[in-house]
Amino acid sequence: MDDEPLARERLRDLLAEEPEILIVGECGDGCQAVLAIEELKPDLVFLDVQVPNLDGFHILESIGADRIPAVVFVTAYDQYALRAFDVHAVDYVLKPYGRERLQKALEHARAQIARQKSSDLSGQL
Repeated sequence: MDDEPLARERLRDLLAEEPEILIVGECGDGCQAVLAIEELKPDLVFLDVQVPNLDGFHILESIGADRIPAVVFVTAYDQYALRAFDVHAVDYVLKPYGRERLQKALEHARAQIARQKSSDLSGQL
């Protein structure tokens, strides 16, 4: 989720090269993001900090702590990094970023998602 169309296009292009990634939605403002996350229930969300209507942190608050997917913040603002990890972000990627940095964030996300799914399965047993 990013309010900048060029930034979303760049991210979409890089993610399209990843065989395990299926892009299920894309939003340009915070209210759209909340609705899309609640409806689509993605495993992973790439989220900008500053977007129209609701910032990235308010998006997560609106969804609720128990329903937040894995989150990678992708932003131009380094001053929010500590706050991002306070809300359990998987990674914090500063713009402009390249393929290698995005792949490292994806590695972190895959590991967290795998741990979460393993934990959910253990809870069901």
